[in-house]
Amino acid sequence: MCGIWALFGSDDCLSVQCLSAMKIAHRGPDAFRFENVNGYTNCCFGFHRLAVVDPLFGMQPIRVKKYPYLWLCYNGEIYNHKALQQRFEFEYQTNVDGEIILHLYDKGGIEQTICMLDGVFAFILLDTANKKVFLGRDTYGVRPLFKAMTEDGFLAVCSEAKGLVSLKHSTTPFLKVEPFLPGHYEVLDLKPNGKVASVEMVKYHHCRDEPLHALYDSVEKLFPGFELETVKSNLRILFDNAVRKRLMTDRRIVCLLSGGLDSSLVASSLLKQLKEAQVQYPLQTFAIGMEDSPDLLAARKVANYIGSEHHEVLFNSEEGIQALDEVIFSLETYDITTVRASVGMYLISKYIRKNTDSVVIFSGEGSDELTQGYIYFHKAPSPEKAEEESERLLKELYLFDVLRADRTTAAHGLELRVPFLDHRFSSYYLSLPPEMRVPKNGIEKHLLRETFEDSNLLPKEILWRPKEAFSDGITSVKNSWFKILQDYVEHQVDDAMMATAAQKFPFNTPKTKEGYFYRQIFEHHYPGRADWLTHYWMPKWINATDPSARTLTHYKSAAKA
Repeated sequence: MCGIWALFGSDDCLSVQCLSAMKIAHRGPDAFRFENVNGYTNCCFGFHRLAVVDPLFGMQPIRVKKYPYLWLCYNGEIYNHKALQQRFEFEYQTNVDGEIILHLYDKGGIEQTICMLDGVFAFILLDTANKKVFLGRDTYGVRPLFKAMTEDGFLAVCSEAKGLVSLKHSTTPFLKVEPFLPGHYEVLDLKPNGKVASVEMVKYHHCRDEPLHALYDSVEKLFPGFELETVKSNLRILFDNAVRKRLMTDRRIVCLLSGGLDSSLVASSLLKQLKEAQVQYPLQTFAIGMEDSPDLLAARKVANYIGSEHHEVLFNSEEGIQALDEVIFSLETYDITTVRASVGMYLISKYIRKNTDSVVIFSGEGSDELTQGYIYFHKAPSPEKAEEESERLLKELYLFDVLRADRTTAAHGLELRVPFLDHRFSSYYLSLPPEMRVPKNGIEKHLLRETFEDSNLLPKEILWRPKEAFSDGITSVKNSWFKILQDYVEHQVDDAMMATAAQKFPFNTPKTKEGYFYRQIFEHHYPGRADWLTHYWMPKWINATDPSARTLTHYKSAAKA
């Protein structure tokens, strides 16, 4: 996981500014380093380490003897680093996967480097010989990155916005902080006084395009054409590969398991791969919910079927409500569905951190966006419109589900891995004809379910289990998390407050009491930063007033069935 932080051209005392770097200490509980840049008294790096690969030489910024002018701070995993090292015969100085970035950059420059990386990453690369700074982020923004830059060339970069908001700069009382866009890299000139000037911002990869690194990977050859059996075979090959490459770690791996299709497929495939890799420990799976929750029952079924060492984490409504303040602080957003869905994930991450020595966690994030898993996709006017919406959701993952998954786990020093957002798997899935990907026979993700129909990875009732609204899945049938929240905020926000909501919050004005309540907490922690969220997550093609699937007619009829 790790937390990265850097300043270029700071006018203020660095020893004061570096206190901001401590705001992201949770991302790397194993070690911390703060390092000035030789020859630039106002430039520095801060790094919080979560030791997942190479415990001996994994500290950052990474510098190697061969390139004394290169400094790299990155957060992520580069799954193809060994394959590229062998292919180009690079001499490594460490076992750190990120070292490949230095060798690739020296060989072919920044564009070729970033297109060759198979993995998830956010990085700051400094080249003092050519006076350049480069920022980059993976295709879907699985790893977070924020930046602040002033007109006079002061640049601050951090894994989370909270590490930048209290920084001081002489030319501005309020430093504008914004997320760095996924799938982009930026080139900046480094001036003699340590300040920078942006040269270009480049979108290097579209999610539909097969990535450049596919030329050098070891995936068996895919079959051409769009016959159903061919497509299913290709998807199984790519999904297997997506899970296998993510086994790269020196720490124990566990898996979140909600009992839904996505996390169940990941858990089952992961267990199979760990056995093949002859890993000695049993796979632990973790499910969270209130007593009687559908998710706990379904997850138990899956765990029994695949033979994992299963743990159930129970929470009550009071614990859920009490966690809201911490959750919103960790998330840096007030989006309604994101906050709702984050409480369970935050509490299960807290449990894993406290009760196990595991650090690397697998989950099923990204599948709903990629495979059209949300219930409102049943209402799509055409396969082409559904395709457009799927790509929009993937593009915005960094504001919603990927943000939730990263912050709730990183808050407890855990590292999340998401096979469904694998470059090769997702680009292949998006290349399929639009009509293959839409819901069929009233069932969303039909193609994905069909793909694993004969694989024996899952029991049939799990493979074809309809999607739960997350707030219903983790709570009891009698009283959903959705309803618990509505009842609670009813007493926290009155009608008079709602009547003046537009004056108090003119941007993204909350339309519900729950939205108002979350916004209040957010503004307490991050006053004036509401524009981090460009818009609320809401379903399309229906007159929805709430993002919950529980409010959709299709969902209600499915729930009654």
